[in-house]
Amino acid sequence: MNVIKLVILGIIMSVAAINALQASPIVIAHRGAPGYLPEHTLESATLAYAQGADYIEQDLVVTKDAKLIVLHDIHLETVTDVQQKFPTRQRQDGRFYALDFTLTELKSLLVHERRDEKGNQVFKDRYQGEANFQIATFEEHIELVQQLNRQFRKDTGFYIEIKSPAWHREQGVDISQLTMSLLRKYQLDDSDKAVYIQCFDFTETKRLRNELGAKVKLIQLIAENDWQESTTDYDYLKTPEGLKDISGVAQGIGPWIPQILDLEKKAPTNLVTMAHDLGLAVHPYTFRKDALPANVSTHEALDLLFNKAKIDGLFTDFTDITIDYLSQ
Repeated sequence: MNVIKLVILGIIMSVAAINALQASPIVIAHRGAPGYLPEHTLESATLAYAQGADYIEQDLVVTKDAKLIVLHDIHLETVTDVQQKFPTRQRQDGRFYALDFTLTELKSLLVHERRDEKGNQVFKDRYQGEANFQIATFEEHIELVQQLNRQFRKDTGFYIEIKSPAWHREQGVDISQLTMSLLRKYQLDDSDKAVYIQCFDFTETKRLRNELGAKVKLIQLIAENDWQESTTDYDYLKTPEGLKDISGVAQGIGPWIPQILDLEKKAPTNLVTMAHDLGLAVHPYTFRKDALPANVSTHEALDLLFNKAKIDGLFTDFTDITIDYLSQ
């Protein structure tokens, strides 16, 4: 990419970042509407759309036949009946990987509410039925949202996460290239469109912008180093120097809520202010009304996030509650 193109791209990114900071806070439906229906299913995305989400999140992983599917993990057993349908298909670590199954095989699985390693629901009061929910492709999610947008004359956007890009490349799959190719097929690689791509791997975020030529808005997700999400040093990314590096390629950051706000002490950190000083939007994850400290109400948590921490958007399992709060 020549110098002139880099300068133009930098101007576009700066304008997009300023616009993001000036706009009203956005509500991002985290995995659809998992507070009510199994995550990432088309039904869950439809409910999130009906509840008024500004963006709906799609986590992407790859199948054996190189199809992009919407699934939070590279593994299957926590949200599907893969162990019952394909009991011998686990790897040596005992996990069942989406990459080892064709799309047809994955479509035969039933998606259920997320469970832990003991088989218990992670959130016991959420969906408790056994309806025929299925894994969906990214293209199916694109069609769903675009058709709803057409019919309701809305512009609900896509908020895409590229999952485990380094692991996928170790397996011989370039998930980022597959993602960009599909976005371009649907004319969605455009900074003016309601589309974000997020990733925990900062090396991949830089690659998306500089090597793959992504024009779409980028968000750098921030984890904790001991989560081992990637080889990225998240402690560094939370410093002024790290945030400045992010601002060179991305429009914002996606921090974990405790990184920007101590909910129990009801006190914000300085991370949002530092990010805003560099023109970066801040979209933290994840608001869950059923995972709050005992001394913090739902309304108070949202008030602390939007009014005290001054975030620009929020990932939420409960789009309806977040929308209701912002409309008051």
